[in-house]
Amino acid sequence: MPLIDIYIQKKIQGGDIREFERLFTKYYEPLCLHVNKILRDMDTAEDIVQEFFYNFWKNRETFTAKISLNAYLYQSVRNNALHYLEHLAVRQEYAQNVSSGNTDEIPAEQFTGVEMQDLEKVISLTLKQMPARCSAIFRMNRFEGKKYREIAEILSISVKTVEADMGKALQIFRKTLKEFTGEEISISS
Repeated sequence: MPLIDIYIQKKIQGGDIREFERLFTKYYEPLCLHVNKILRDMDTAEDIVQEFFYNFWKNRETFTAKISLNAYLYQSVRNNALHYLEHLAVRQEYAQNVSSGNTDEIPAEQFTGVEMQDLEKVISLTLKQMPARCSAIFRMNRFEGKKYREIAEILSISVKTVEADMGKALQIFRKTLKEFTGEEISISS
């Protein structure tokens, strides 16, 4: 890695907001254009790049690039764009399955509108009552479609820790949903 990249990395890790702003200003537009080539949607591309820089700053103390900073930034936003597309595909497939009735999930029609709102409140409350890291891991995996390895990298923890926390989250949800519905609910790991 070039010395200038090591210097920039150390400054940002130390909390130098000006160095981070210089990096953001230099790369924001080119990274948006790069992601737009993948997504063909500039608004979403900008969202992905902004979210990347937010997470980059938030996790700056544990950040270490083993390749050039330029390569790291482009590779990271590319991966985030591809994950977005995967997540979008999963959501579309799920929506098609629900609309055609091909789902192994609890059928939504089993619940009235009020019960569905209650279920959403139970899920939200359960997530808030979990330990913060456990809740974050569950959200990243189930709502954002991230794989355990990706979550481990983002949070700078081991994959085994992600697996353990996900197991705890699923156990808490099984118990909570059983209390809510009165029957055993299968939540796959």
